[in-house]
Amino acid sequence: MSHTADVRYPYRPITDRPDYDWPEGKRLAIYLGVNHEVFDFGGGLGAELAPSQTDPDVMNYAWRDYGNRVGAWRLFDLFDRLDLRTTALLNADILDCCPGLAEACRDRGDEIAAHGRSNAVAQGKMSRSDERSMIADVTQRLASLGVRPTGWLGPWISESNDTPDLLAEAGYRYVLDWAHDDQPTRLATAEGSLLSIPYSQEINDLPAVIQRHQEAEGFAGMIRAAVTQLLSESDRRPSVLGIALHPYIMGQAHRVPALAGILQELREVNDPRIWWTTAGAIAEHVETHDLAV
Repeated sequence: MSHTADVRYPYRPITDRPDYDWPEGKRLAIYLGVNHEVFDFGGGLGAELAPSQTDPDVMNYAWRDYGNRVGAWRLFDLFDRLDLRTTALLNADILDCCPGLAEACRDRGDEIAAHGRSNAVAQGKMSRSDERSMIADVTQRLASLGVRPTGWLGPWISESNDTPDLLAEAGYRYVLDWAHDDQPTRLATAEGSLLSIPYSQEINDLPAVIQRHQEAEGFAGMIRAAVTQLLSESDRRPSVLGIALHPYIMGQAHRVPALAGILQELREVNDPRIWWTTAGAIAEHVETHDLAV
């Protein structure tokens, strides 16, 4: 039986991989992937807090916009207090729609990673030429912040059959779309290999809170359980845990305390096996030492 993903990566169980360490002998790499997103008013894609009865959908548009106006800044306060850098997954349209937000990510030392133009459009439906132009435009606009992005997360985790080829062609080092492993792996492309850095669709506030109707305390419990399990396996293999956050969800006032509690708990334990890092630093370590299968 043929599977299209076989073209990008072969099957290899995690029990059949070379062992290696993260920097300074650490075994679990944890990063926060914070999605800074914009949406179209009166059209386009967008998560829903509840079904709207009419268009334009003022309720859901305003709920999502809260993340950029309030939620992101509340999370910055938390991350500053805990001395945590993040991987800022930026829609390029943030630069125009939310002046100062992308710059605040840069200025606090977050890694700047590309997250398409906006979350109103899924790139998997684009023609090859349109997708190539979009990637080039996003890259150039985010590079205006001072550092060219090396990582990509597609809005809505949407890819065309050409996406990995086009990202490699555009000079990207890694992509976060493929949540198929606990370790970085290599994707084959027409332009050479592209790293897939683990990004979680499980430890992710959007599906957890919106689709599964969990609250922040349950989400915090998921983070705690995942870290406990991965650390219990760390004597056998290194792993990556990406914690995916959206300021319009986890940046709500009633949710931040639970997130703050679990992050502070993990920081205070100061487990020597944990490497608090960014997706880009993981990719750089893997690429420098040729570690990905």
